[in-house]
Amino acid sequence: MSLLPALTPTSPTFSAPLISHQNSKNQPVSSVPNHPTSLKPLGSVVSWTSSISRHCRAGHLSEAAQEFTRMRLDGVEPNHITFVTLLSGCAEFPLKGRGLGSLIHGYVCKLGLDKDDVMVGTALVEMYAKGERVEVAKLVFDLMKVKNSVSWNTMIDGYVRNREYQKAVEVFDEMPVRDVISWTALINGFAKRGFYEESLDWFREMIVSGVEPDYVSIIAVLTACANLGTLSVGLWVHRLVLKQNFRNNVRVNNSLIDMYSRCGCIEFAREVFDKMQKRTLVSWNSIIVGFAVNGFANEALKYFDAMQKEGFKPDGVSFTGALTACSHAGLVDDGLHYFDVMKRVYRISPRIEHFGCIVDLYSRAGKLKEAWNMVQNMPMKPNEVVLGSLLAACRNHGDISLAERIVKSLVALDPGSDSNYVLLSNIYAAVGRWEGASKVRRRMKALGIQKKPGFSSIEINGCVHEFVAGDKSHVEKGCIYATLELLAFDLMPSGYAPEIVVRELYESD
Repeated sequence: MSLLPALTPTSPTFSAPLISHQNSKNQPVSSVPNHPTSLKPLGSVVSWTSSISRHCRAGHLSEAAQEFTRMRLDGVEPNHITFVTLLSGCAEFPLKGRGLGSLIHGYVCKLGLDKDDVMVGTALVEMYAKGERVEVAKLVFDLMKVKNSVSWNTMIDGYVRNREYQKAVEVFDEMPVRDVISWTALINGFAKRGFYEESLDWFREMIVSGVEPDYVSIIAVLTACANLGTLSVGLWVHRLVLKQNFRNNVRVNNSLIDMYSRCGCIEFAREVFDKMQKRTLVSWNSIIVGFAVNGFANEALKYFDAMQKEGFKPDGVSFTGALTACSHAGLVDDGLHYFDVMKRVYRISPRIEHFGCIVDLYSRAGKLKEAWNMVQNMPMKPNEVVLGSLLAACRNHGDISLAERIVKSLVALDPGSDSNYVLLSNIYAAVGRWEGASKVRRRMKALGIQKKPGFSSIEINGCVHEFVAGDKSHVEKGCIYATLELLAFDLMPSGYAPEIVVRELYESD
């Protein structure tokens, strides 16, 4: 990379022979690709570009730059494909390609390709957007004399990638013609970054506009449905999948399995899985984890065994499903067996989620000492999920001493989190240690930490309803509370006794 001279778009000349090949009359040869006066045949350009491309795909940008330099020393003029290849390499490896990308940009500016060649201009936009320089990408985009749908879509994706959502929408609105890729850029971009409701809104807009979704947008919408729990929308999308003949798309089916599993409809997930003509390891993992998290431990382990009989080698996700199933079913010995097989037979190094499953396995079984030993002997720092599982078990078993140690570890991970203090206070209250609960409350006030209200949500007819504890602002509150009272009354003959809610400890004085 160091063999390239420092270039800028305003440089009056380029250093020979790296940039412009001089003829005998000291006149520059035309840089237009395949110009009649080019000294080298197209085959030479193709060969050099192919060699540069191999280095770029492997992430060896220094070698690609050196190859480009040798190409120029050999008197071969690069064409637009050469530049697109180099710029794409810089886009895929932005940390390595920042310097090289700027040099190539200077080169193409001198030749005018940044404005006149739509492929080169688009490659520049993508490079700067992926390199977190989206404003530079927009400058290049605005200077392009010719733009196609790929150019517009690349700019939209660039803004979404850099979390400039409003600007992405503005570019989308300016598009002369929107295709499915344009819509998918917004739908998929919002879904990937956790804006699931916005993703569904844009999907609805796309359908209303008469644009048929592709499998990428379908997968993005199913992801949004899975995270929001909007089963009715997921069912509608499933019908759309069948209507538009995506039924044999493995990735779509995997997303359907995940969506149904996370919405609690595990039988629908099983039906999708059983009808699949072709399955991948992801398909098996999705159904195994789906059964596990929905409490069907035996089914999860049965499918785990069936997967191996079908010739699929389990990976870390597969074992996470098996361990989760054992944890939920209280199968301590089986869980420890799978954990050992994973390490010893399949040579899979346990990750944080595997240790978390074992901690949860011990915690649910009431083996708090073993769980704490596992936490202390983990090769990595435990996260909030691992410690939270053990802390919840401490509450159920009234182990105040261990709970205090866990909270200290949790506070070290996230000093500003309210949930750690609230859970410890609840543990004190559960065993009647009100002085300890009040001390935690005072500690929270001293640190300026306020309890965030917890909420639950339910989806009915495509609409998500959210509720805060004690909230009576819902328009159907009368019917809701009457139904709750009726349910409690019907459960009493079965031995149900409503919990006595202790006075809220975190109300303002």
